[in-house]
Amino acid sequence: MVNIGRYNTLRINRFVDFGAYLEAGDGQEILIPAKFLSPKAQVGDEINVFVYKDSHDRLIATTEKPFAQVGDFVFLQVAEVNQYGAFLDWGIEAKHLLVPFSEQRDRMHQGGVYLVYIYLDDATKRIVASSKIEKFIGNVVPHYKRGDEVTALPYQHTPIGYKCIVDNLHYGMIYANEVFHPIELEEPIKVFVKNVREDGKIDLTVSDRARARTRDLAQEIMDTLLSQGGFLPVNDKTPAEEISQRFGSSKKDFKKAIGKLYKEHKIAIEEDGISLSHGDAEQ
Repeated sequence: MVNIGRYNTLRINRFVDFGAYLEAGDGQEILIPAKFLSPKAQVGDEINVFVYKDSHDRLIATTEKPFAQVGDFVFLQVAEVNQYGAFLDWGIEAKHLLVPFSEQRDRMHQGGVYLVYIYLDDATKRIVASSKIEKFIGNVVPHYKRGDEVTALPYQHTPIGYKCIVDNLHYGMIYANEVFHPIELEEPIKVFVKNVREDGKIDLTVSDRARARTRDLAQEIMDTLLSQGGFLPVNDKTPAEEISQRFGSSKKDFKKAIGKLYKEHKIAIEEDGISLSHGDAEQ
């Protein structure tokens, strides 16, 4: 089954004067024009291609890399406007991307840059776009936990921070007090989940402070173990006050740190404390 509007790995079935036909399953073939073929290409070779429909509704394959594919939110520039709607430059030379007038939040103008969602129209199976982005966000329940890394597209700067689209599915916010360097709108960035709210919107942070604290504390515990002969009389049952006095950390962070070291097979957790694993104890 070929995914229209996305990348597919397809096998060359046969060559013709103007290109080659790729095997697409169920007896279907898709043309790839000659200019996108390697001179060394042979029947049976598999190539990674982007599949779309041309103006005559024929499936076409290309090795061009569009700026985005079906299921993505992206900022694109309007190349032209006609009686059908606005046509966006999305990196495919032979085919602009249509935004019908009915899918324009505000009337689009040539040269303007707009945030759109790319999707496959159910009726025509053509790739189209919409600037009515609210229809396509927040329709899936987010299943993230604190500290998870996600991809966010910042699309609006407000007095309280940056509104984002998270993993092409959810609303997110990076608050101003979490920003220590300017954030560029329109460019996806890697950020971390701080909190998933009851309404499904996600609070984000640009730095994974919790994970950094765990990493630094784990290293401090290892250093202390090495300097103390490989054993410390503390574990996850030790009172919080004693852990705070010894490491200056919360019990929660301490449990995360020794959990990390245990999963990495660097320590053993015993009834009366923690000890270096045999491999680390011999170093």
